[in-house]
Amino acid sequence: MTTLISFNNEMVLLGRQLRRVTQGELASAINITQGHLSKIEHGLTEPSEAVIEQISKELNLPRGFFFRKGRIYGLPISIQYRKKATAGQHSLDYINALFNTHVLNLTALLTSVELKNEFEIPKLDIYEYKGNIEKIADSVRRNWLLPKGPIKNLTESLEQAGCIVIWCDLSNIPVYGLSFVPGKHPCIFLNKNQPADKMRFTLAHELGHLVMHSVPNSEMEKEADQFASAFLMPFDDIRKDLIGRVSLPRIASLKPLWRVSMQSLLVRAKAIGVISETQSRYLWQQISSLGLRMHEPPELDFDYEAPTLLESIFKIHMDNLGYSIDEIADMIKLHKSDLLNMYPFLEKKKGHLRLINNN
Repeated sequence: MTTLISFNNEMVLLGRQLRRVTQGELASAINITQGHLSKIEHGLTEPSEAVIEQISKELNLPRGFFFRKGRIYGLPISIQYRKKATAGQHSLDYINALFNTHVLNLTALLTSVELKNEFEIPKLDIYEYKGNIEKIADSVRRNWLLPKGPIKNLTESLEQAGCIVIWCDLSNIPVYGLSFVPGKHPCIFLNKNQPADKMRFTLAHELGHLVMHSVPNSEMEKEADQFASAFLMPFDDIRKDLIGRVSLPRIASLKPLWRVSMQSLLVRAKAIGVISETQSRYLWQQISSLGLRMHEPPELDFDYEAPTLLESIFKIHMDNLGYSIDEIADMIKLHKSDLLNMYPFLEKKKGHLRLINNN
């Protein structure tokens, strides 16, 4: 018996937001009223085959995209509390559509792949710890058997705990990352258009949300920043390197070692009490006068930590299950060009699919 796959009205809105097209623009382009399109998106009207084809053509998405099944999620509530969340609703809609598409893709890919992780991301109640975020960060490090001192590769540690880290091209949208648990495996989406030091801090920040914030609160962004700082620079370890005279040259020398920004080191120095309010203010004035708030010295930059778990999921499909790039695109109902744009570690060369290592 053949099961008919029904049209999914939610995918019209998702596709439109993914292409950053307004409802009025799409309606005009396919020559229907905006009211008709609105009813289609809300599931009040079933579109004709001709309208489905027009939508598919105009949005440059395969017809099958609009028949995909799966829950569509809203953006994590933490974004509402972010100082940098000034992107505007249009950009936030695009981010929402992009991460939902990634989740749908992962759901399809993981039906044939079982991931086994060495550790778990613990859920630690900040109230049970009486607000001691330093202790929470230390507990996660101990849980993951991390050595003292700088974390060599934070992305690798997260992937060992079953977290899927995905780089996204958000251009100049001022959202650096978001975390989400759509199923068995938590996901962290990172805007790849940020320096490596900022990306590591964002990654630790999102880990803080996953660990502490089952229930959102108005202080969650501040708490996640505190967690990231404590997790990347544990009190006892970083204090040994900061004790004594703290200057910009001193902080600059510590950046490649701790793999965090000079500004993060300065914030941490103030938080753990090795510099006074007056010293902190003076050093921040120096940073501002030297133009280091936006761009720290490039000679201090370190390499990005490229995720590998997602790449491995694709590799299993191609090497073990015999999928071609076209078959994967067909499975997740995207054009091959979109697949390669979303997952740039894939590249077709000389007629064969080659996996590119971004390291």
